[in-house]
Amino acid sequence: MSKVEQFFDSYAGDFDAIYGTERSLMNSVLNPILRKSMRTRFDRTLLYTRPMTGKTALDLGCGPGHYATALASDGAERVVGIDFSQEMIRIARDRASSLGHSDRCDFVVEDILEYTPSERFDFSIAMGVMDYIDGPDQMIRKTLSLTREKAFFSFPTSRGLLALQRRIRYLSRCPLYLYSRSQLNALLGEFTPHEYEIEDIGRDFLVTVSIR
Repeated sequence: MSKVEQFFDSYAGDFDAIYGTERSLMNSVLNPILRKSMRTRFDRTLLYTRPMTGKTALDLGCGPGHYATALASDGAERVVGIDFSQEMIRIARDRASSLGHSDRCDFVVEDILEYTPSERFDFSIAMGVMDYIDGPDQMIRKTLSLTREKAFFSFPTSRGLLALQRRIRYLSRCPLYLYSRSQLNALLGEFTPHEYEIEDIGRDFLVTVSIR
């Protein structure tokens, strides 16, 4: 098991709490400060996929299933969530079951780059994934090959105190990759004729790629 896999298996419960409503120190104090971008990218991704009724989605690095179950609640016909962390997938399956979405949400423990479905999806989502990918062009190419309409990515910014804090915090955890806008433009420019938009949402850049 890689250091990234080990980290996310152990981090699954805390990560799940970021999107929750439980009254705790993390949610009432730390989340508004450190996790604002995570909430923003969540809300905007859901907005940009609407209307979702009858559509399909692929959630790459799905974690505890917040995006997948939210898309199901929005009317998605089918959502597939992929993650290499067994603990994340366990939480995601429990969440889908508790919300009554087990019939439309399928969660798979697998390496994203090795995932070979027999279908393409209307939308693909890769949030909080590029932070840990060595070789982002391969990941982007894989995602676009599985997408019919739009793909959404988050890329963590390399600027500011939060970026410095993350660099220090992750030194003993797992590799971390941060980006500038110019790096993203150079990277995404390789994927013509697809069009892309970069939004600065604070700690992250939210990237939307429209398939052409």
